Amino acid sequence: MSFDPILAERRFGYGLSPVVAPPASIDQMLKGISGPDAARARYPLPAYRHLQDQLVLKRRFRQFVRKSPDTAERKAAQDKVKQLENEMLWDRLEWFSHAMLRRIQSPAAFRERLASFWTDHFTAVGKSGLTEGAAPLYGEEAVRPFIAGRFGDLLISAVTHPLMLHYLDQNTSVGANSPAAKESKRKRGPNENLAREVLELHTLGVDGPYDQRDVRAFANLLTGLSSTRDYGFKFRKHIVEPGPKTVLGVTYAYTGTIAPIHQALHDLARHPATARHLARKLAVHFLSDAPPAALIQHLEAAYLDSDGDLMAVYAALLSHPAAWRPDAINIRPPLEYVSTALRTLAVPASAFKALKPRDMRTLFQLPLSVMGQQYHRPGGPDGWPEEDAAWITPQGIAARLDWAVHAPSRLLQSLPEPETFMVQALGGQVPPELAFAVNAAENRAVAVGLVLASPAMQRR
Repeated sequence: MSFDPILAERRFGYGLSPVVAPPASIDQMLKGISGPDAARARYPLPAYRHLQDQLVLKRRFRQFVRKSPDTAERKAAQDKVKQLENEMLWDRLEWFSHAMLRRIQSPAAFRERLASFWTDHFTAVGKSGLTEGAAPLYGEEAVRPFIAGRFGDLLISAVTHPLMLHYLDQNTSVGANSPAAKESKRKRGPNENLAREVLELHTLGVDGPYDQRDVRAFANLLTGLSSTRDYGFKFRKHIVEPGPKTVLGVTYAYTGTIAPIHQALHDLARHPATARHLARKLAVHFLSDAPPAALIQHLEAAYLDSDGDLMAVYAALLSHPAAWRPDAINIRPPLEYVSTALRTLAVPASAFKALKPRDMRTLFQLPLSVMGQQYHRPGGPDGWPEEDAAWITPQGIAARLDWAVHAPSRLLQSLPEPETFMVQALGGQVPPELAFAVNAAENRAVAVGLVLASPAMQRR
């Protein structure tokens, strides 16, 4: 089994497009990751600073409203708060549109899949107010620029990002013997959330070689990581737990700086258990819930031999025969499924520009929730499940069919001719029963919907 351009788009991208040619080789797929990020340049997302500025403005106007009498100035401040909230709705629509257009139009769809994979691996979600919309900017800033480099650099970027610190309550973590704790009138100590998730989810894995002593020591080591009031990153040396900390048998000296934290994260990135955990997770995501042991070992070796060079791991994945077996096993999670449908339909940028915030809710957010995947709201720091059983539910499959029949006609002025669309979407591999159903469909919307909802479209 060797490289297949149609399979490359279906398994490692977002499906076949009528206007974007599939990759011609594994080398082209890899260059699409390491080369210039054309999709990001064409459909940009703002820096995280944009959200921080909005938070500061909203806080100031709300404080003015609370402290002011019922005057014209107070009414103007209230209006400004409403305006900022409305702007955020339009911002979120634009960010969603740009993310989808990257998936629809990019010739480097493997890059888009990897950006999504690693953002989910390092799940971070805003928990209140405007921060609830911060996940796309976090992924854009903390994850996407690092997916072609070394895992250690990606780990540091994601773990120390202010949204991650906010999400895992690191901002409440204070060394029990730090100057800040001694000056406080209430008892303060380290919060173990970030330390535990870095060890359990981000690096070593649930069955990794660590225990509660390592979690506690690592939590003490991470004290100092904090944020400003506007959710910017700040290292606060006065809350750092003094003294050396020993994590997995390695002792890190107390310096009152961020350097020991970076060193510990790099050491975790180099650990064999991390290599094994990431190898398995990549294999499960791209191939099956039960990937071949030989593939996992192949990826693990590539990771360790290259000192965590992710490009070497991707090359190992694409060069292994198991990557090109023809049977489609993995079912696409809802957002990936919707992205695949949009790419297959070649939905243009103009369709997204015509949308309003309420359209985003009715066309995407609500249907995705019914399918089982609330947009940018995973159930916990472990991100979205990979197991097919999480997505193959009566309600979820019914919601996919309903979306496939009704959403395309709201996005496109005219739907494609069903038989031609069916052949193109499935790379010419059309099951006879699907061809019969499409030919017997009562109208074009139903016919196109049947293609989009077919098992061949649902699976990679």
